[in-house]
Amino acid sequence: MASTTGRFVACGQSVTAAASGPIFVTMSSRADWSLELQLEATQKEAVHPDVQNAIAQAIVYMHSGKSRRRRGGRALVERLEVARLRASEENEWHVVRLLQDALDYATGRILNPDFEERYRLFQDGGRSDHRRDFVSGVFFGMQEFVRGASRKFLEDNESASAQELLAHLTSVVADGKFLDAPEDRPGRYRLVRGRAELALWLERVLRDRIDIEDPSAKVGNLVRTPAVLELLAGDVDGQSILLAAEMKRRAESVTQIRAICESDLATERDLQRVLEKQAWIFGGRFVGAVGRRRLVPGDEVDIPLVRGDGSLQIVELKRSRAIRAIVKRHRGSLVPTSEVHDAVAQAVNYLVGLDENRSRIREEFGIETRRASALVLIGHPACHSDVPEGEVNETLRTLNSHLNRVEVMTYKELVDNASRSLTEAPLY
Repeated sequence: MASTTGRFVACGQSVTAAASGPIFVTMSSRADWSLELQLEATQKEAVHPDVQNAIAQAIVYMHSGKSRRRRGGRALVERLEVARLRASEENEWHVVRLLQDALDYATGRILNPDFEERYRLFQDGGRSDHRRDFVSGVFFGMQEFVRGASRKFLEDNESASAQELLAHLTSVVADGKFLDAPEDRPGRYRLVRGRAELALWLERVLRDRIDIEDPSAKVGNLVRTPAVLELLAGDVDGQSILLAAEMKRRAESVTQIRAICESDLATERDLQRVLEKQAWIFGGRFVGAVGRRRLVPGDEVDIPLVRGDGSLQIVELKRSRAIRAIVKRHRGSLVPTSEVHDAVAQAVNYLVGLDENRSRIREEFGIETRRASALVLIGHPACHSDVPEGEVNETLRTLNSHLNRVEVMTYKELVDNASRSLTEAPLY
C-alpha cells in the first residue's frame, strides 16, 4: 500500500485472521499526533463509506477534548474496535491490519519509536537518521563497556573460563540497571556491584508481602540509596520487611526440604546438602553450623551445630524414604528396628570421641564438647503403610526417653515442626 500523502508507508504484512474480539486495556490508552496521522492515512486507504465513517468517528472523538488535548481512554479504543469490525465486514483486510496496529499503539502494545518508524510518519518515507545514530552510539558504547569489563576481569582472574567470564558479564549488565549519579562526582556515573541481586530480593519482598503498585520502580529508588539496608534495619517498618523476607525464605526452604525428604531416591548426601545451610530448622536454640565437620581424627559428622551457650550438637543423617523400616512388631508392640539402633550407636561413638578430645577441640576450635549431644534423623512414617504416623512417632519418643544424650526423629517430624514454627512463633 502506497501513501497518498508522501509521508505514510505501511509495512508489507499479511493478515492471518479476521477481526478479533475486544481488546483488554491494561494501561491508560494513548492518543497523540502519531496516532492521528496514522488514522488519517488509514481512512484514505478505506474504500467503503461505512469504514471511512467509522475511522472518522475515532478521529473526531480524539479532537473533542478540552484545550486542544486529544482524547483517549476506553471510548477511543471502542471506536477503533468498531472501525476494525466494519473493515472486516467489508473484507478490507489491509485496513483491518492498519486499525489493529492503531489499537496496539493506543493500548501500549507498540512503542512510539516502532510505530513511527513502521509508518514513516514524520520523515516523508525515509528512515530516521537521528534514531539510527542513537542506536549506533548506544551499541558502540555497550561494546566498549563489555570489552573493558572483560579485560579487567581477565587481568584479575587469569585462569577464568569462558563460562566464568560470561557469568561475570551477565551480573555486571544486571547491575547496570541500577546505575546512579554520585553528587560528589559531576559528570560521572557509578555502577555498584551486587545491586541487581539486592534489588531482586527487595522486589520479591515488596511484591509478595506489601501492597505496592509498582514494586520494581520502588526497588530502583531503594537500591540507589547507599544506606538502604542500614535504614531498613534501623526502622520498625524496615525490620518488618526484613523479617518478612526471612520468613518467606524459610518457607521456601521448608518446601524444598520436604520434597527431598519425601523422595524415594534421596540419598544421605542429598539430605545433607539441603539441610546443612538451614540451621534454623533444628530449632531456635542453635546459632549456626560449625564450618569444620572433622573435629575428631577418623570421624566426620554430618552436620555440627552450635548452641547459644557455645556447646555442640551433632546431627547424624540417615536415609528418609529410601530406608526399609524404622519400627517393627515385636511381641505385640512396636519397637525400633536394627537400623535405628545402629544409627544411635554410631552417634554415641561420635560423642565418645568428642569427650576424649574435649581439651584439644576447645583450644583449636573454641567449641565446648563437654555437654555435646546428638540428633539422629532417620526414616519417614510413609515407609510404614500399615502403621499410623502417630504410633511411629510414639515409638521413637519411648526410645528417646531411655537415651541420655541422643535423640531420634523422623525427617517428617523435623519438617512439620519447622513448618509450625513459621506460623506460630516470631523470628526474633
